[in-house]
Amino acid sequence: MSEVVVEAPTSEQPYELPRSYIVRYGITRQLGEFTVKPAQYIPRNSSVIIRSTRGVEWGTVLTPASDRSRDYLGLKDEPGRILRPANREDERERDSQAQYEKDAFLTCRQLIQERHLQMQLIDVEHLFGGERTVFYYVAEDRVDFRELVKALAKVLKTRIEMRQMGVRDEAKLLADYGDCGQPVCCNTFLHEMPPVSMKMAKLQKATLDPNKISGRCGRLKCCLRYEYDTYEAHRKELPPVGATVVTKQGTGRVIGQELLARKLIVSYEGQRNIMTDADDVVTVIRSNKPGGGNAKT
Repeated sequence: MSEVVVEAPTSEQPYELPRSYIVRYGITRQLGEFTVKPAQYIPRNSSVIIRSTRGVEWGTVLTPASDRSRDYLGLKDEPGRILRPANREDERERDSQAQYEKDAFLTCRQLIQERHLQMQLIDVEHLFGGERTVFYYVAEDRVDFRELVKALAKVLKTRIEMRQMGVRDEAKLLADYGDCGQPVCCNTFLHEMPPVSMKMAKLQKATLDPNKISGRCGRLKCCLRYEYDTYEAHRKELPPVGATVVTKQGTGRVIGQELLARKLIVSYEGQRNIMTDADDVVTVIRSNKPGGGNAKT
């Protein structure tokens, strides 16, 4: 067995320590680029204390920042910097804040009930540095919560922020597992909620039963969006349903498509329906596309 030799960096090619990292932070799992001074190596999944535009927060390092990661995430500005790696004292402080958030949630829910406000409290986030406490809620209509904020500020002795959320954002905070048995996408790796339509379900021949294609939020599942571009590209390349085609087996009419397999179900005269490879199509004699005519494939 041959031995693999890894050469250490030389003085001519020194290893440059990262000066910024992509960090996930906040209860809504925001992503941002945070600088670190002095430049240093921080392992992935390390807990760090950061300063963001909101204040001092707890974060998790994902990867050193690069042009590729910035482009992929659409990051333009650096929201802050990494203050230090989290230590045991920080962990104890975080544990105590978890209890604080539970108490704040109960207090806020009681005050909402006393004022008969038409809103549903979803979660509470107390920034690690104590600069503010954020209450997340859902409501069908606009809510005047000015008196609620005053009461909360008086009890909690901190800056109060109320943030309204949609049903998909609610699932992002509270949902655990999807029908697939895996943790829900919105609470793991998705940093944006992709638009999903019934057209995507129809194209992928998914069941149209709302109970089966809806996620924990009650809306269409995000995963219907993942392969839609591939399905749509294949659909445009293949002769449409209803088109008359000439293949190696003869002339027939397309009655179905298997998009991912790039195959057609063709009905030939005097024969049964035959699954035909798209590469076997010689000519499209007539297409049912608007303005479509004869086309070679």
